[in-house]
Order: sequence, then structure tokens, then C-alpha cells
Amino acid sequence: MAKSQPHAVHGATLSRRERQIMDILYRRGRATAGEVMDQLAGDPSYSTVRTQLRVLEDKGHVRHEEEGLRYVYMPAVPRHAARKSALRHLVDTFFDGSAEKIVAAVLGGESARLTDEELTRIAELVAKARKEGKR
Repeated sequence: MAKSQPHAVHGATLSRRERQIMDILYRRGRATAGEVMDQLAGDPSYSTVRTQLRVLEDKGHVRHEEEGLRYVYMPAVPRHAARKSALRHLVDTFFDGSAEKIVAAVLGGESARLTDEELTRIAELVAKARKEGKR
């Protein structure tokens, strides 16, 4: 069984379809192109899914193992690391790298309907960050 070498994630942003594929791989842990295709909406072709998996592999998000004649794909980085990278990209792109601006966006506006419990947990996170000297 040959293994592909994982690549470093280059901070490349993912398209909507690539995010859907990554969600499938994170949920399943590992899957063939056919298994991914079966779970995608819109009836993509097998060759399209294989191409998208290869692109994700080139971007460093996915790796594969050969099992006989099949390629079995899996995430190359843990979900928490991918989440952190995506969040950093979001903050840099839309909020000028400012944690304050993103928190203000989440807490402000009509769409922010946080419960008292959520606000308490957020306040506790802020207090903990202050105590630990993190910014």
C-alpha cells in the first residue's frame, strides 16, 4: 500500500464544493472518490470529483492511500488546524486582521442572537485570555 506524502497547507482558500468534500472526509475519516460522489448534492461526475480531490491534494488539504486499484482519500490536516487556518484567513481578509472587529461583528447587529449562556462563556474566554496574557 503506497502512501502519498502530505503537503503543507498553503492557506489556499477552498471553493464551496471543496468545503463540501472536506466536510465529507472529516465526517467519514476516509473515503473513495465514489463514496464522496455519492454524498455530494448536484450529481457531479466521477471525473469531476476525482479532479477536485486531486486539487485538494495539491493544496495540501487531502492525502490518499492506494488500496489495490482504489485511491482512498483522507484529510491531511486535523479539522481543528484547518478551522484555525480558515478563521485566520477570514479575519485577515474581511476584518483587517483584527480580532476586535470580528468579535464586534459577531456580537453586533440584528442577526446576533446570543443567549445569556453564550455571552457568559465568551466573557469567560476573554477573562482567561487576559489572565494568560494572550492577545
